Amino acid sequence: MLIPETVSVPLDTLERFMAEAWPALESSTADGWVLRSSGGVTQRANSIWPVRDAGDAGVGDNSAGNPTVALRMAENWYAARRQPVIFQLTRRPENAALEEFLGAQGYSRQSETIIMTAAAQSDVPVPSTSAPSMDFNVSCADAPDEEWLDSWWSVDGRGGAAEKQLGQGILTAAPSIYAAARNSAGDVIGTGRLTMLDGWGGVYCMGTHPDFRRQGVAAAILQELKKAASAAGAGRLWLMVTAANVGAQELYAAAGFAEEARYHYRQAPLRRAFGAC
Repeated sequence: MLIPETVSVPLDTLERFMAEAWPALESSTADGWVLRSSGGVTQRANSIWPVRDAGDAGVGDNSAGNPTVALRMAENWYAARRQPVIFQLTRRPENAALEEFLGAQGYSRQSETIIMTAAAQSDVPVPSTSAPSMDFNVSCADAPDEEWLDSWWSVDGRGGAAEKQLGQGILTAAPSIYAAARNSAGDVIGTGRLTMLDGWGGVYCMGTHPDFRRQGVAAAILQELKKAASAAGAGRLWLMVTAANVGAQELYAAAGFAEEARYHYRQAPLRRAFGAC
């Protein structure tokens, strides 16, 4: 296992990267909060980022002037789109008061996620957590083709053709590189995405078809994305992985990634309409 390189990274920077690399299809503001909506496809693109404008109080000042008023504005905005109100909250002192406020409003905590970072050097191979037992190759492209999209959606997607189209709109909104692993029959069995921002590379859409897991596919895709990042001049990489996905965490740790921060979501309680049962 590689020994992770210790580098201090401002959370403000990582939060901005995450917002820009996975942008919502529609957004607005409510007293310092960024409201994001993308038809309900992925929590991140349909959640509130509680950050004031950088030209106002500075990124990282997460204290809206009046959270009760801001929350009412947000609830009305999402109600008009028939979506639940969801907050994405990084674990940081600035969010403590908002956490307490939302908890008192009955907002449930869910989807604990780890942000990991690593050096982008491509000359260090990514160790596989299992022995390869099949032939496949990995290639990169500037846009996802239908096979890439179908494979990614089959692993990470929630919904039908309309939701898949929204997902495509989200992931292609930021210029990116798309890696595809293909077996000897030419079928896409794994995917990955790299988005470059200010000398950093964000790794997204890591997914392997269930029939081909534990065969080194994800490790090969990650290695190819590291090469692409180095070629593009990236010094470091970031990625997100759910706290429950221990297998993926082991792969990323073996590739030199270390935990940098965490975030989770808080979702509004279900409110039944009058007379409903």
